[in-house]
Amino acid sequence: MSWGRPLPRALHPMAWWAWGLGLAAAASRTTNPLLVAILVAVVGYVVVARRGEAPWARAFRAYLLLGLAVVVVRVVFNALLGAGVGGHELFALPRAELPGWAKGIDLGGPVLAEEVLAATYDGMRLAALLCCVGAVNALANPKRALRSLPPALYEIGAAVVIALTVAPQLVESVLRVRRARRLRGAPAKGLRAVRSIAIPVLEDALSRSLMLAAAMDSRGYGRAGDMPARIRRTTGALVLVGLLGLCLGLYGLLDATASRALGVGALLIGVGLCMLGLTLGGRRVVRTTYRPDPWRAPEWLTAAAGLLAAAIMIGAGTVDPQLLHPSLYPLRWPDLPLVPLAAVLLGLLPAFVAPLPLRPFVRKPATREKVAA
Repeated sequence: MSWGRPLPRALHPMAWWAWGLGLAAAASRTTNPLLVAILVAVVGYVVVARRGEAPWARAFRAYLLLGLAVVVVRVVFNALLGAGVGGHELFALPRAELPGWAKGIDLGGPVLAEEVLAATYDGMRLAALLCCVGAVNALANPKRALRSLPPALYEIGAAVVIALTVAPQLVESVLRVRRARRLRGAPAKGLRAVRSIAIPVLEDALSRSLMLAAAMDSRGYGRAGDMPARIRRTTGALVLVGLLGLCLGLYGLLDATASRALGVGALLIGVGLCMLGLTLGGRRVVRTTYRPDPWRAPEWLTAAAGLLAAAIMIGAGTVDPQLLHPSLYPLRWPDLPLVPLAAVLLGLLPAFVAPLPLRPFVRKPATREKVAA
């Protein structure tokens, strides 16, 4: 028995969401490609170190490919539709003549280094946001996240969890159908194989999602109690207005040109209305919870790592915005500021403080010596 190392367990999903959203907020505050690349590397390291064996744990690679596609598309569109005025010309594309109703849009022409770099920086920032969300989807168990939601959001949470599990079930169904086709000697590649695989895969994924919904309903995920229509409408209105306030507040905090006081005020009002609506709706909903997920020191440290990284990045951008946005006019190599770098590296903390995930037990086959004995 090991006394120094904690037993493997699943970290609270809300701690992973706080960590991922905090790093996403930190990534949205900078266009420095060095900081963004280090942040994606940090997120990837944490995923490799603490992901489990569930189907959704394999989703991070897809988010990386999606982020790369975002960068490529952003650069290509900028090269095709860029203004091409004032800068270092890399090459020139053939210019196309557009009709009069498209006046003001230039298709083709010279491609400038400044515009390509600006598009690359913006695309990398968006790719980093996608990677942060993908890391949370690979680390957090959506079924456990449903149990942690307030009672008033149970029905919405159940629908979201079932929708999120469709993609992993789809991947698993593709692998199972392809394995069965190989065992039968059927071709596993080509357009004909895709056509013959599509219907069984969709049918299998849909049936497994429906079985998950039925299993959730029969294992304590049900609800009891009637809610009057007046309470239901009041709760919905409060939560909706509160979410709008949260969106406006977050926009005011993340946008450097927006009013800081307006963003903080809208954020506080949104949080207050959401809490009031959730409290009012939760009184009428009765829900049972079996073995609730604990919230211990690893959860606090994981959530604090992401939120503190976002706070440090926002503070650094408020003090000196040039630290987080490299200069394009004049064109120069981006610097690596120490304070934002420390904020990004703070995201590595869950790789060391979070408990190891639960892994299925696999019995090792007996050796020949043991069988002979």
